[in-house]
Amino acid sequence: MGKTTNTVLARDGALRAPWQYGAATIISKALFDTTVIYDALIVGGGITGITTALFLQKAGKKVVIAEAHNLGFGTTGGTSAHINTFADTTYAEAASAFGEEGAQLFADAINEGFRTIKSNIDTYQIDCDYEINSGYLYAETGDEAKQLDDIYNGALKVGVPVNYTEEAPTPVAYLKALVFDRQAQFHPLKYLQGLQKAYLEAGGIVLENTLVTDIETDNGVHIAHLPAGVIRAKTVIYATHMPPNINLFNFECAPYRSYVLGLKLKTDTYPDALVYDMQEPYHYFRTQVIDSEKLLIAGGNDHKAGHADPEKAFADLEKYIRKYYNVSSVKYRWSSQYYVPVDGLPYIGQMPLAADGIYCATGYNGNGMMLGSIAGKILSDLVRRRPNRYRDLFNPSRIKPIDGFTEFVKENADVAYHFVADRVGIHETDSLKRLQPGTGKVVEVDGEKIAAYRDKQGIIHALSPVCTHAACIVNWNGEEKSWDCPCHGARYDIDGNVLTGPATKNLIKISSDEN
Repeated sequence: MGKTTNTVLARDGALRAPWQYGAATIISKALFDTTVIYDALIVGGGITGITTALFLQKAGKKVVIAEAHNLGFGTTGGTSAHINTFADTTYAEAASAFGEEGAQLFADAINEGFRTIKSNIDTYQIDCDYEINSGYLYAETGDEAKQLDDIYNGALKVGVPVNYTEEAPTPVAYLKALVFDRQAQFHPLKYLQGLQKAYLEAGGIVLENTLVTDIETDNGVHIAHLPAGVIRAKTVIYATHMPPNINLFNFECAPYRSYVLGLKLKTDTYPDALVYDMQEPYHYFRTQVIDSEKLLIAGGNDHKAGHADPEKAFADLEKYIRKYYNVSSVKYRWSSQYYVPVDGLPYIGQMPLAADGIYCATGYNGNGMMLGSIAGKILSDLVRRRPNRYRDLFNPSRIKPIDGFTEFVKENADVAYHFVADRVGIHETDSLKRLQPGTGKVVEVDGEKIAAYRDKQGIIHALSPVCTHAACIVNWNGEEKSWDCPCHGARYDIDGNVLTGPATKNLIKISSDEN
């Protein structure tokens, strides 16, 4: 199976979540065979990829996972680790767009994803700090209270247990609150590695630090090109959060950043629940024990990737938390990325405009733990040619409802704006010497546009600021020390290496004489 080592896991940014410190790394010794035609190649090693791989491998299929970095490198390693029976797209909104039957199916999918996590924990005896808690959602204004009523009525219609309550565990004054019983939380990377262990024991193969650069199809066999050769497979699953390169989802999903703090309090006033407000953007609070120490996990302040100042987002979040909690120290701070689908539901299934047997899963909004888990079931059923009741609802080629089309137009107008405006907004400078250590900026020097970062040793890392995905101009993320694309969410490290797709090629390096 491979050996287990204790290291601090890498993730797609400079900041570390507590999860990166609390899980061991399983080093797989299995090798892939370039002459074998595998049943499935899964590109990406997050919750979707591992869950799908385990289902398929246990069903007797030959499966290989190719992960460009390490398992849990992306959003699974940066999640705030909530497991809910409700979703960011409310059941009332789902009913409005997809009818009552669609809303019921969506609720069933969310709940089955929830149960899949618990079933895997029990089946494979995964020690991942799984804990059941009630979830509270509260309204502070009259408008929010009306929205809360819609959420209540929508949940009741699809059979999700919910009640009004006058005892929400929050120091914030509120008008009305709901309680959803039996919600859950866990340590996402301990869970992921429990799935990985079971998958490897079943004979599965994991290839880390393995970037799939291209896929071609010949006589129904998909040939994936890797630095170390090729993998041949009957089916390919993009479990990469956003499928790579230019595709339909670039126009149907908007990338968002979300911010999280892990705080030590001066008093034992940690909530024994999962608590959410209804502000825009919203905040959430819960308690997590890390290394026998209680922490308040608080997050929110979401914004579109590459559109706002991450430093200000963290500062505003901390200010808001300190207003209501007696904070002793901030032990962890990190951010993560998710994609909002234009019509509210994820896209899981056959990838549009791709060869038959190339599947994908994307557009989870902020509900990746449940949706990534149910996606594993849907995708494994598709590979095995089995029926699945959620297949049509989440079909990536579905016709968008009118509400979704309005969002489609708005989001893509924003992309078009940034494609033009960000080029015009680049300031010309005669020198990079004023760039302070630890900071980055997009500038123009002698007519050349440069994404420049000066490291702590004073060395300039100069790159082309043109995103290799769709040629938008990247913006500097001073917190995660990354270059983020405001158009489709591709992100790069200080040397231009791809951190997250849909880009697959690194930013072009530029020689600089400013060092």
